[in-house]
Amino acid sequence: IGNPPADSVSMRAADLLAEQYGSPGAPPAIAVVQGDTPQGTAAATQATARAVREADLPAVTSVLDASSIPDPSGGGLISDDGTTQMVVVSLTGSPGDEEFRDSVTEMRTLVADAAESMDEGVETAVTGPAGIVVDAVKVFSGSDLVLLFGTIGLVVVLLFAIYRSPVLVAVALLGVGVAMKLAEGAGALLADAGVISISGNTASIMTVLLFGVGTDYALIIFARFKEAMAAHPDPRVAMWHAMRSVTGALLASVSSIVAAVLALLAAVTPTLRDFGPYLAVGVASMAAVAFTLTPALLVLTGRFAFWPRPVADASGATPDSKLWTRVADVVTTYPRRVLLGGTAALLVMSAGLIGVQQSFDMVSGFRIETESQTGQEMLADGFGPGRIAPSQVLVHADQALTARQVGAVAAALAGADGVAGTGPVTTSDDGRTANVEVVLDANPYGPEAMDLLPGLTDTARDAAAAAGVSAPEVLIAGETSIAADTRAALDRDLVVVGLLMLLAVAVILGVVLRSLLAPLYLAVTLVLSYAATMGATAFFTLTLGGDLGIGNRVAVYVLVFLVALGVDYTIFMMTRYREELAHSGSLQALRTSIVRTGGVISSAGVILAGTFAVLMTQPIRELYQFGLAMAIGILLDTFVVRPLVVPAMIKLLGKHALWPHRVGESETL
Repeated sequence: IGNPPADSVSMRAADLLAEQYGSPGAPPAIAVVQGDTPQGTAAATQATARAVREADLPAVTSVLDASSIPDPSGGGLISDDGTTQMVVVSLTGSPGDEEFRDSVTEMRTLVADAAESMDEGVETAVTGPAGIVVDAVKVFSGSDLVLLFGTIGLVVVLLFAIYRSPVLVAVALLGVGVAMKLAEGAGALLADAGVISISGNTASIMTVLLFGVGTDYALIIFARFKEAMAAHPDPRVAMWHAMRSVTGALLASVSSIVAAVLALLAAVTPTLRDFGPYLAVGVASMAAVAFTLTPALLVLTGRFAFWPRPVADASGATPDSKLWTRVADVVTTYPRRVLLGGTAALLVMSAGLIGVQQSFDMVSGFRIETESQTGQEMLADGFGPGRIAPSQVLVHADQALTARQVGAVAAALAGADGVAGTGPVTTSDDGRTANVEVVLDANPYGPEAMDLLPGLTDTARDAAAAAGVSAPEVLIAGETSIAADTRAALDRDLVVVGLLMLLAVAVILGVVLRSLLAPLYLAVTLVLSYAATMGATAFFTLTLGGDLGIGNRVAVYVLVFLVALGVDYTIFMMTRYREELAHSGSLQALRTSIVRTGGVISSAGVILAGTFAVLMTQPIRELYQFGLAMAIGILLDTFVVRPLVVPAMIKLLGKHALWPHRVGESETL
């Protein structure tokens, strides 16, 4: 799930552990052995541990099983009924190292072979933090190529279906390809210089973003170039008129997206803060292509760009002109009904957010079967859900702690609410820090476990104070503490980043539209669209799909991208509205803006939604949910917010729609 801010409790606890007990090393692997009888399980467990020890795997430093512990009960490595046992394998190195991952993979083969050779009918799995990390890498491997070719295939099909022109398809794809190379080159230079960092998730989303945004920009330029070619046969003159018409909207779009992703720099969650700059580089690269390469290619190809369709037939109306004329008629005739109906639909969809929680369980987020998930289920069945990732409660004092004081803290924690049991209790060399291992009775990555941590902190502090420890400092380390701190940071970031982003987008809208009022009601539509999107996503993935929760970063990612990309279509329509106001009344300007932008923006919206939907092919819950949410949100913005809700607001506001710009009497709606 990544690390929370450096000053959070879990990170301070990790620093204290390293300071008092030395480096914690790499995350351990846990081999789980489960059989029908205690005797069969014990024999298979010993064979398993022996096989791993004798293999001399490069990343393995120690192997601990019940037979190597003097305690008759097995030191907590044997379940109450004896049919499940654990082998804890300590590792060295980094999970990012190939040697580390190869050791875990080889260990899995050794464990399975050793158990099978015993012929005891037992089941084995290697899980634990190391197993989960290795499975995560395995799940991600190869997914980038699937994503890339899936996106290319979808864009080609949709573009050809809309324009039926191989030249335009080639122009759009070439532009995206050049932008990707520019972004990758610039990103690599900045990453080598330590200015930005690039993760697998960021690279995946960058691919989809550039295809979606690049195709959007290409479609807008194609449409205006085709309109201009009908009046100006010279491609150079036509392109000059086309780019003059769309430059303001494109600049506003680029500015909105860049401002939105750079708002992530205000986040305190490290992975979110690192997410924005690379995406901003990508969008800037796409903008450079849209203003240079795409127009140049269209000028070079001229009328042939639209082959086999004749350009002479273009009268400025889109292929969907009859449909969008009817939409314009409905909106301008019944604006109150349209506004109430559209708003009601968005609010109903938003109700899906009631009771929704985030999920920090990486294993449950794999959308394919993994050995780590099998092992986690076996551990939960034999030892309880909390055994896979115990917490470490640290009590630190100014003076050395006595055995009585440490014992009092351990006893209090053993009886605390939500605690299934306690494990080893250790004291640092200087005696000032006690470390009590606590196993919770809930999934350590779930909200129930996270909510137990404040109570554990109070219990340990009160017990230490009652035992005579002066001003004890209590910190909790472990996966549950990391998840809890990450949850708090993400909740804060959703609000702070969201407000900054809305403010930036509102300022850009105000500048482009020369209005103070328009950015306010347009921002309201963005918030409504976001809430409806997340509500629908929760309904489909949690209620119908059975997911444990919304991926912990999905809400922030969707907010950033949906606001930045969704507002694009409103920008394109509103700038066309202002353009039409220069030579027609506002009612006609509104109708024309709906009709003339309807076909091209709807086509762009379908393609953009489709490109994000490709993420649903990925075997990771976060990417699946993010792709689904973006597809839903973009389609809502394309077919509900932009053509219905926003024009209805403009119609009802009348001459005040662009306040303080006042529509003249001859222009009144």
